[in-house]
Amino acid sequence: MRHILIIFSLFLFSFIIFSCSEKEESSTTPTTSSPLFVSVGNSGTILTSSDGTTWTSKTSGTNKHLYGVTYGNSTFVVTGDNGTILTSSDGTTWTARTSGTTNKLYRGTYGNSTFVVVGDNATGSGTILTSPDGTTWTSRTSGTSLRLWDVTYANSTFVVVGMTGTLLTSSDGTSWTSRTSGSTEHLWGVTYGNSTFVVVGDNKTGGVGTLLTSSDGTTWTSRTSGASTELWGVTYGNSTFVVVGPSGSIYTSSDGTSLTSRTSGITNDLWRITYGNSIFVTVSGNWYPNSGGGDILTSSDGISWTSRTSGTTERLHGVTYKE
Repeated sequence: MRHILIIFSLFLFSFIIFSCSEKEESSTTPTTSSPLFVSVGNSGTILTSSDGTTWTSKTSGTNKHLYGVTYGNSTFVVTGDNGTILTSSDGTTWTARTSGTTNKLYRGTYGNSTFVVVGDNATGSGTILTSPDGTTWTSRTSGTSLRLWDVTYANSTFVVVGMTGTLLTSSDGTSWTSRTSGSTEHLWGVTYGNSTFVVVGDNKTGGVGTLLTSSDGTTWTSRTSGASTELWGVTYGNSTFVVVGPSGSIYTSSDGTSLTSRTSGITNDLWRITYGNSIFVTVSGNWYPNSGGGDILTSSDGISWTSRTSGTTERLHGVTYKE
């Protein structure tokens, strides 16, 4: 009997030690989500980076040109030619989804538990699609027959921009209202920061790049950008708006009302820009001629830029970041 009690005591002591050790290991093991930049471009190009410096090519499963990428609901959504939509949870493995359209899909965003993507007008109307999960997509009535280039969500409002001054807003992504932009220029990019929506666009009529601001997405004010080029992409981070455009042009602004030119160090066209992990990342793809690009530049402040090796010369059209 004594031997049994001794064996039982040793077993109980070992069990307690093992349990405490396992509990301590579990409590000290952090649960983290890896930060990731994703860039997309021509011929199905998808690149990823954890830091914006070192980039890796991924298999997209398509040779279609890819124009936009966004992240939300633990999902990356990529948009492109012929209604192409791809999704991924990790940026590595990609799945093709049925969009229900053959129109080009340019950009997307996520907000109010909804993905919204916008695109071309080959079927006679500016394309807007919505999805709760990136998998199942529904076509929405935009109320315009013009191409729609970009979309963002902030301040409980979706804002869409497009050709000849087109500006649309929606609270839910389903019903859309046309707004007066005060411009007839093509509007290429939209972002939100510092309690302000900022829209950028062409410079065909005024000789300077179009710059519009709004506090609510409804009433818009034209600003004197001072930019001698068209303005194609815009983002906000580190208390700074950064705008990119043709021939390596980069501009910064603290408030979105005027721009200061910066030196990028390249002459290829810069299409899109994002901010994350305390750095700005912008990507290039030449418009004329319709080839060349693949540049990736990074900056901590939007002023000084460093070229990174992308591993591709394909045109890169889109870039995003997820924490």
